[in-house]
Formats: sequence, C-alpha cells, structure tokens
Amino acid sequence: MEKVKITLVKSLIGAIPNQKATAATLGFRKIGDSIILNKDKSVEGKITVIKHLVKVETI
Repeated sequence: MEKVKITLVKSLIGAIPNQKATAATLGFRKIGDSIILNKDKSVEGKITVIKHLVKVETI
C-alpha cells in the first residue's frame, strides 16, 4: 500500500475547531511534526480538511 508523509508547516492558532480536531486526530501538536501513514480514503479526507496547513509527500 502507498504511504504518505504528512508534515505540519503552519500554526493551528487561527484554525477553526474542525481543523484543530482533525490535526489532533492525526497526531500533530506543533509545527514541524511529521507522520507516515498508509494512504487510504480516511487519511485523504483528513488531509483535505487541513490541506492549507500541511505538506504531503508520497513515499
């Protein structure tokens, strides 16, 4: 299965509560945090919600 590396590059301070909750479910706490996940529909949906706050790389 294809994997993606997601990195938080912008602050969550001005984000709406839905975006903050999505970032928390992915495990982001501060700028620079990175995670590697399998690419599936649920992860793609979460990325869509916070796409302006993260950088996504295919591994």
